[in-house]
Amino acid sequence: MKTGHIVGSLVVLLTLTAATMLNGQSGQESAQVVARVSGADLTLTDLQQFESGKLLQAQYQFYLNERKALEELIDNRLLADEARKKGIPLDQLLETEVYKGVKDPTEDQLEVYYEGLDTQDSFESVHDDVLQHIRELRRNKARAAYVEQLRKQAAINIELMPPSAQVDIAKAYTHGATGAPVVLVEFADYQCPYCQKVNSQIQQLKKEYGDKLTVVFKDFPLPMHHGSEKAAEASRCAGEQGKFWEYHDVLFYSKLTELDALKEHARVLKLDGDRFDTCLDSGAEAAAVKKDFDEAKSLGLTGTPSFFVNGHFFSGVVDYAALKDIVNQQLNALAAQRPQISQR
Repeated sequence: MKTGHIVGSLVVLLTLTAATMLNGQSGQESAQVVARVSGADLTLTDLQQFESGKLLQAQYQFYLNERKALEELIDNRLLADEARKKGIPLDQLLETEVYKGVKDPTEDQLEVYYEGLDTQDSFESVHDDVLQHIRELRRNKARAAYVEQLRKQAAINIELMPPSAQVDIAKAYTHGATGAPVVLVEFADYQCPYCQKVNSQIQQLKKEYGDKLTVVFKDFPLPMHHGSEKAAEASRCAGEQGKFWEYHDVLFYSKLTELDALKEHARVLKLDGDRFDTCLDSGAEAAAVKKDFDEAKSLGLTGTPSFFVNGHFFSGVVDYAALKDIVNQQLNALAAQRPQISQR
């Protein structure tokens, strides 16, 4: 077994998570018959298991819409609670507290805004509409700032989870403690600018959460990035000499993936140059890279970076706050599952 590779308990963690958390379905829902073929039942579990790649993206889009609606519901609840605390109607809270500092634009400001519009209508004919539009923009900004302060004072625990899928991490390179409560799997491309940006944030995440977090890397070299597949092979060749993560970081920081640069990185990291070159030139790691790529396609992934946190999928351009949010969500969910010890 290679140094740094995942071992048994971590595999069990993700497998159980994916198998038992199909979008929060109960056992009865998972056993629901969705079709019958020649007298044989096909259940919702069958659909999830064998066609998950075709469903994951659609489920994720639905989750994003649900999450957006949930955030709006939380905001509205916080405002309603604040109005009750002050003993006033919500409309009065908005007018006297939230919008109290909002001023209407001056006529000069309205004219400047009008000049930027692509319209043949006269300023006089659109004056009231422009005024109302800017007024709403400023009120929405004031409301968002007020709600943000309420959120900082409130205890909010989001339990709505993204969709989940089973990811094979048995032979993947990992960084972190075996058996960590949170496992973050990243499918990435070394030439992807978003992956390059998020790498430093993942580094920060590992420092902040320590033994609570294990990071797993999976290759997903996109076809439009012609050097990314060879770069993925190169990182694995470095891994054969025990320096996968060091080489992985050099690729993201340097953004140099030409063949000569790939070999030079190996020298900078003081690897056995001849052994590295033989590995890279022979394509010894090409099959392993293709295996990750094929898995990404079977999961329905369409871009990088794509993440699975304890089996739960999310993707796209994410910032550090979003990464922390989903890690904390998993830690809170696991803490809630632990049996409570009675106090005597």
